[in-house]
Amino acid sequence: MKYLTTISFSTVVLSLLVVACGTNAKNITVDIKNRSLVNDAANIPSQCYTKTEDTHGKVHNPCFNCHISSPEPNYLNDWDLQEGYTFPDYATKNHWKNLFKDRTDAVAAISNDTILTYVRESNYFGKKGELLLTDKLKNLSSSWDIDGDKKWDGYIPDCYYNFDHEGFDKSPTGAYTGWRAFGYYPFLGTFWPTNGSTDDVLIRLPIDFRLSEDGVFDIETYKVNLLIVEALIKQKTIQTFEINESRYGVDLDKNGKLAIAHQITFEYDPRNAKNMSYVGLAKKKGHKIAGGFYPKGTDFLHSVRYIDTEGNKNIKMAPRMKELRYGKKINWVTYTDHKALVEEELKEAHDFPDRLEVFIGDAERGVSNKRGWRYQGFIEDENGQLRPQSYEENLLCIGCHASLGAIVDSTFVYQRKFEHDNFQNGWYHWTQKSLKGVKEPKTPDGRDEYTLYLEQNHAGDEFRANGEVLEKFFDNNHTLKEDQVQKLHQDITHLIFPSQKRALQLNKAYKVIVDEQSFVYGRDATIKPVKNVHKNLKIDQSTGVKNPVRYH
Repeated sequence: MKYLTTISFSTVVLSLLVVACGTNAKNITVDIKNRSLVNDAANIPSQCYTKTEDTHGKVHNPCFNCHISSPEPNYLNDWDLQEGYTFPDYATKNHWKNLFKDRTDAVAAISNDTILTYVRESNYFGKKGELLLTDKLKNLSSSWDIDGDKKWDGYIPDCYYNFDHEGFDKSPTGAYTGWRAFGYYPFLGTFWPTNGSTDDVLIRLPIDFRLSEDGVFDIETYKVNLLIVEALIKQKTIQTFEINESRYGVDLDKNGKLAIAHQITFEYDPRNAKNMSYVGLAKKKGHKIAGGFYPKGTDFLHSVRYIDTEGNKNIKMAPRMKELRYGKKINWVTYTDHKALVEEELKEAHDFPDRLEVFIGDAERGVSNKRGWRYQGFIEDENGQLRPQSYEENLLCIGCHASLGAIVDSTFVYQRKFEHDNFQNGWYHWTQKSLKGVKEPKTPDGRDEYTLYLEQNHAGDEFRANGEVLEKFFDNNHTLKEDQVQKLHQDITHLIFPSQKRALQLNKAYKVIVDEQSFVYGRDATIKPVKNVHKNLKIDQSTGVKNPVRYH
């Protein structure tokens, strides 16, 4: 299996113009209308260049995070990528130059008070509670108007981060925005706060899924449809609140009668006459449904934030956003389509191993992942205010939301959502309850997931640069400390939350990148040059991994 990357070409709508001399320059001018790419392999994340073999010959395997045996309808099943760096020729050179930059002096020049003041100031809300980015997009600057039609054609923020006791977001007037927050197990490695950022994820289904059959907004109908989608994505039966099936005319628990259901039973095999149904207007209109898929029109909103601290005992989400990421499912793609796409990519990689793939899109409408979804994002400008990401900056999202074994219908997190036996039945935002006290998650085959990561990687991050985790969890022989693992089993924050000191350093390191606007060279909040990363690779170089992790 070969990695597929992007290529610069004249019809690519957006990118970034660098007016600077290398990555040491302080002033990089971002022009989101420019068509050239700085890094043609911008969709291959920096973590993929990790040195998996250390100087002592020990093998580290963080690769199984993303490249793993995957259930249908994700036919990629790319666990074999744990075994080798199978990049096209252009991508054998690591273009993420920020990994090798020393920010020691720049970080030291930022005081603790300065960085705390900065991260505690919102760049999403104005002083009167207005949505700053929304106002800018509705009064569009010509420098952001890609196609010159004087209107923003993509996502305009409409979430108020004002959540009720069931995780539903509400506007200042008390109206439902459709967004709903949910608790989840943070994805392995990079997305642990100890490695740089806090974040959240919200979901919103199309309007038909929020309405009764007669077209009236009905919150219970919406809740039931969200649970049905959860069962479809997890491809498992899930427990729920009491639902009167007679109200919807749908046998949700598949017991052969319309009564009171306490679960949504996953049962999808059309070849053997096993089907499922949505409820309300979505049912009446016959919206397409399938195991492992979201309905067409599903939205996700993902804010990536700095780390705020409460003394040295706890960390929390900062008001300031590093990024606001948005994804929308714009097309229905069938099982057959997904399988054909994987087969096409495999053949292309085999026949033309160095051909670079093109992803179509722009900053306004987002970039297509060829699997029915578009992704776009906003990121801090040099003044700390959110601006549209360029085409090239958006490609980083596509790298993880396209050809990857770990995703389910192009997403990472809904399959990791907390279920009915959790706080607010799993429907809440991290501002309502932190991750403190959450027990360690299990892999699909029953292993302790975070412990497995530590065992396989012998570190707490892909770059093996998180000294805090190394000191806490490993002894001088690089063996896991059993007493620390036992604490992790009972509370994941024992691993994934940084100390206050580390949180402040991570915030400062990222702020330096913001000041430079050097995102095309990497966004990783590192201070010292990263040692465990390849600058150059050989074609089809082995990772040294002899026993890939596979789930059964």
